[in-house]
Amino acid sequence: MMSHPKLAVSIHDDPPILVCADLQTEYLTEGRRHVIADAEAITARCRELMTLWRGNLWPIIHLKRIAQAAWFNPASNLTDWIAELKPRPGELAFEHPLPSAYSSSRFAEYMANMKCMRCVVSGFSLDETILSTVVDGFHRSHRYQVVSDAVACRRQGIGDAASYKLAVVNVVGNFAGIVDSAELIEANAVISV
Repeated sequence: MMSHPKLAVSIHDDPPILVCADLQTEYLTEGRRHVIADAEAITARCRELMTLWRGNLWPIIHLKRIAQAAWFNPASNLTDWIAELKPRPGELAFEHPLPSAYSSSRFAEYMANMKCMRCVVSGFSLDETILSTVVDGFHRSHRYQVVSDAVACRRQGIGDAASYKLAVVNVVGNFAGIVDSAELIEANAVISV
């Protein structure tokens, strides 16, 4: 997969922040408009990344979409976290009403106050939440890496899903580094807190 040389990991860097985007049951529920076809593989990779981050006591941020659109019912249990991927005590969680996580004033303020940080993004809604957050972050000089095999698109019925995802990943690559989970895990194995 494509890598961004300027985003290489050094033992002297602060540990990266894992940003888990929209890991909500809505995307796993069969019959729902936004069900993700390869959700099992994506959640497995997200779980693997969370295990690495939690084992090293590195920071994790969870994003939760709480849109006010007609198709999205924030009172429904479908907006709940996926049980095995939900935030634990000490991990930050931000709710965002628009696709970009920066639509949460708390998230935008938190990120503005961070210095020399880099974020590694995994989760759902690659073509909305992840894309718009990475573009917003790019314009604020925040560094992101997107884990290409730990993200998924929500859109269904648009033709070849794999080609669509690849096209979105290529667009995201203009604003963030693109890595795969094995490459990221190997690179971060040398960092310790």
